[in-house]
This record gives sequence, structure tokens and C-alpha cells, in this order.
Amino acid sequence: MPPTRSGAAPGRPPVDVLAVLAGGGALGSAARWGLGELLPHRAGELPVSTWIANVTGAFALGVLLVLVLELWPPQRLLRPFWGVGILGGYTTFSTYLLDTRTLLEAGQPGRAGLYLVGTLVTGLAATWLGIALGRALVQGATARAGGRHTDTEGSQP
Repeated sequence: MPPTRSGAAPGRPPVDVLAVLAGGGALGSAARWGLGELLPHRAGELPVSTWIANVTGAFALGVLLVLVLELWPPQRLLRPFWGVGILGGYTTFSTYLLDTRTLLEAGQPGRAGLYLVGTLVTGLAATWLGIALGRALVQGATARAGGRHTDTEGSQP
């Protein structure tokens, strides 16, 4: 089969995209590991570091995607590096579920339920707030530039 427009074989991402994904993922994972070292928890305790990583990552992803899609000029590697790489490595669904299981095994079903539902609700709220902040930044930037940004005018995140 002939290569795609990017030069990669069909069905395979280009090498530069894989490189930024790997680099971003390593940075995001290292940041999450550092947060876990800073805020460790024992079995039966709420895993605050995982919660912080997931909620702050959800907020950052909300801001990032609005800026990438509505303000910044197209940059092929920006979204893979920051969105998938760094924030994908920083946030963790698997650890979130493993921590929930650990709380259950430690005889803490109430904490497990609070953590399971609380992380989901606060993550969704953080994403919504990130989108709202991103849209406010877009509107401010376009107003300073003398233009109007009408895509998000009057809409809710």
C-alpha cells in the first residue's frame, strides 16, 4: 500500500507523532508518580494523589481542547503531545479503579463508593470549569485582537 499524506504507512501514525506521544506520556507519568510520592496513602485511606491527578488533568484537558480547537492555529503535534501524551500519562483511570478495589478489600465500602462517585463528579465538574475558563480566554483574546468569537457566545460548557 502507498504511504499516507503524512508519509506513514496506512494505519500507522507517523514517527514524529509517536515520539511526541512517548515523550509527553513519560513527562505526564513522571508528574503523576511525583504527586504520588508527595501524597502517599495506605490501604484503606483515600488515594488523594490519584484524585488530584485525575481532577486537575480533567480541568487542564478542558482548557487545552478549547484553546486548541478555537484559538490557536492548527499545530499537528500539540494535541498529541499535551492532550494524549502529558495529560494521558498524568491522569489514570486504571489506578482510580485499582484504588477503589483496594478500598473495598480493606473493608472500606463507604470510602470506596465516595471515592468512585466523587472522582467522577469532581472530574466532570473540573472538565466543565476548564471548558468555561478556556472559552473565557478565547473571548478575551479575540476581544483584545479586535474581533469577536461567536462560536461560544451565550453557550454553556
